[in-house]
Amino acid sequence: METKNDGEAAGSHESSNDLAIRTAASIPAADPRSKPSNSRSPKSSHAKKPSINGPKARLPAAKEGSKSKENETPSKNATSNPAMEAPLPDSILSRNELFDKLKRQSHAEILEKEKPEINVVLDLGLDKEGMPRSATPVAAKAWESTPGSFLKHVDKDVSSDVVVAKVNGKELWDLDRPLEYGCRVSYIPFSSAEGRNVFWHSSAHVLGEAAECQFNCLLSHGPPVEQGFFYDMAIAEGQVVKENDWPPLESKASKFFKEKQPFERLHVSIPNLKEMFRYSKYKMYYIENLLPPEGSTVYKCGTLVDLCLGPHIQNTGKIKAFQIIKNSSCYFRGDKSDDSLQRIYGVAFPDKKLMTDHKKFLEEAAKRDHRKIGVDQELFFFDELSPGNVFLLPHGTLIFNALQKLLRSEYQKRGYQEVQSPNMYDVDLWKRSGHWQHYQDGMFSLEVEKKKWALKPMNCPGHCIMFGHRERSYRELPLRMADFGVLHRNESSGALNGLTRVRKFQQDDTHIFCTQDQITQEVEGLFDFLKCIYGLFGFPFKLKLSTRPDEYLGDIQTWEIAESKLKDALDAFTASGGGQWELNEGDGAFYGPKIDIEISDALKRDFQCATIQLDFQLPERFELEYMTAETGSKSLVGETMNAKSDPHAIPSNKPKGPGPGRARPVMLHRAIIGSFERFMAIITEHFAGKWPFWLSPRQVLVIPVMPAVNDYVEEVQKLLKAQKMNADIDISGNTMKKKILTGQMAQYNFIFVVGAQEKESRSVNIRNRDDQETQSKGELIPLDEAIGKLRALKKERRLINSI
Repeated sequence: METKNDGEAAGSHESSNDLAIRTAASIPAADPRSKPSNSRSPKSSHAKKPSINGPKARLPAAKEGSKSKENETPSKNATSNPAMEAPLPDSILSRNELFDKLKRQSHAEILEKEKPEINVVLDLGLDKEGMPRSATPVAAKAWESTPGSFLKHVDKDVSSDVVVAKVNGKELWDLDRPLEYGCRVSYIPFSSAEGRNVFWHSSAHVLGEAAECQFNCLLSHGPPVEQGFFYDMAIAEGQVVKENDWPPLESKASKFFKEKQPFERLHVSIPNLKEMFRYSKYKMYYIENLLPPEGSTVYKCGTLVDLCLGPHIQNTGKIKAFQIIKNSSCYFRGDKSDDSLQRIYGVAFPDKKLMTDHKKFLEEAAKRDHRKIGVDQELFFFDELSPGNVFLLPHGTLIFNALQKLLRSEYQKRGYQEVQSPNMYDVDLWKRSGHWQHYQDGMFSLEVEKKKWALKPMNCPGHCIMFGHRERSYRELPLRMADFGVLHRNESSGALNGLTRVRKFQQDDTHIFCTQDQITQEVEGLFDFLKCIYGLFGFPFKLKLSTRPDEYLGDIQTWEIAESKLKDALDAFTASGGGQWELNEGDGAFYGPKIDIEISDALKRDFQCATIQLDFQLPERFELEYMTAETGSKSLVGETMNAKSDPHAIPSNKPKGPGPGRARPVMLHRAIIGSFERFMAIITEHFAGKWPFWLSPRQVLVIPVMPAVNDYVEEVQKLLKAQKMNADIDISGNTMKKKILTGQMAQYNFIFVVGAQEKESRSVNIRNRDDQETQSKGELIPLDEAIGKLRALKKERRLINSI
């Protein structure tokens, strides 16, 4: 299974600009929920990261009567007095003058364009009762009408929350950007993930504007993250951002909000971009190494002009609450050999009440931080001798093993075959699969006996080898191959973050080889598997179908058949009461469409753990085939699969097609919990360290009232362990009250307190962690009965801690 480095499924297709800039971005220092902006993405073998090492970045400074040079020395008082606003340097003024000049030219060109009438339909989504609103046709002209101009046709309860528009269900579009063709327009609210990202991205620009004014700094980049945004910058050498810098930054931002600065979009050629940002080696790095030849867009708000893909909110006046929450240092591109930068984190909202609610959320999230609980409960730790590789302690290993046991029990019921595949392969395997061309920078490689090898970052190619090592018959299909093998990915050191992003991990990785006719049935079976597993943790989930991207392998007819099969399975899931699914057009993997599954935890945070990816490329690359029945169905994969526009297509010999009476199998990649390590982080925070009994590493603690019953305490522990329960005893010299308190702090599910009466009657007094009424002496329960109830609680994997 190919997944993103944080455990999410790979294959989402971004614009080349967006992917390039995210790839080069520096890494969040220690934010457990942010997705680091340089998450590795597939790239060609020649796309190495050029270094920008050299002299420490010098910052632009204002000079009387002369243009500032590239990376000029900053004025010494740039940060000496946070309240003092330094004048903008000449290089910034020149940048802004060039933007204004090019904007005037662009505006004149648009005025000259023909403005034909176009067909525009407003898709206003669901009403308050959850029913679809009627689509509304509106009069519009190309290069003149904007999505924002149509909001007058929209009810206030919808328009008041709108952040950005979406065109044809695919492309996010600025509300004030003229439409260029007939289309279907929908509106994205702040309450959606896409809306928050746009809002926080715009807020990051305001932070960047304030930082330029306050520090005369060189900005690197400022993306949205899971709970807000940040901006990286180089300030005067020897200076760092301090907490007393926050109030003046927030004061400047507040001033910008009152000014209602519009976000102005402009597409700029590469030569003009180089002229515009020649003062900053960070922006020049992006321009020279990561942008396409046709150039990119920039946005201006107030005095800030920034290299950016957008889109953005209409103006800064939409931001009603803004707060800086922390600052730290980081490395440009997450590389310790590159410049050290300052990072400022913030969060913003269109309503002050939302800020208040967010602060409460952060307080609760901090209590649930898996890194804190992991230490408190002695589950795991990390060591600098092996960065990014977790040391699972005995209690953490108990949880890990319980998860694997759960999956193995389901595999047996559902016809999966568990396999083990090698950890290291000759790179020829990865070249054949296409991963070397797309993913080699994310792999650990080494040389053995003058040959190059690589540790596996995913299991897919190895499973293809296993399928193809002997003749296969249609009677063997579907063949469901499961693998818990260890995987390694070469994450940047700055990206490593607790269990959510590691270098060594394991997945519940499965590949299903099947016929075309079996696709729908297999996907429906996976939906049932999802409900079974996620239900045990109390996770609601939603499904998204990602369809053919702009760049893809194969022919359109094959893609349409594949997408149709997945839609049939999704519709059947909905008809059975499984909830509505969403269409995510153009976001499929380059090798096939996919279904992404997002779960929501106790704090209503969304995580993608599961994925179902349909792949008809790897079976072709590895020339996999099976013997068909005489009336067997035709293979989904044709005899030739020509790449339409994959720039990294392997120029090797074209695979031969299946012979007579043979066909290519279809390959389904699937994971449900994804990375065990990341899933453990999610459930640690979901349960706040209060594990359900079946998963708990500390199920029962047995405590004596007096030393005279220590032998009974040990007997009870022995009986519980015989039933494979995690039972501990405390026969230390501490008081009974302290023993009980210690057990409660350790989150034991049940505490058995026994004295002379319990010993004589062979019973126990039980305190339930989640039931306050049991926290004093109550009714005695026969020991055999208590053990029987605990066995049932564990076997049934109940979520409620009750017997």
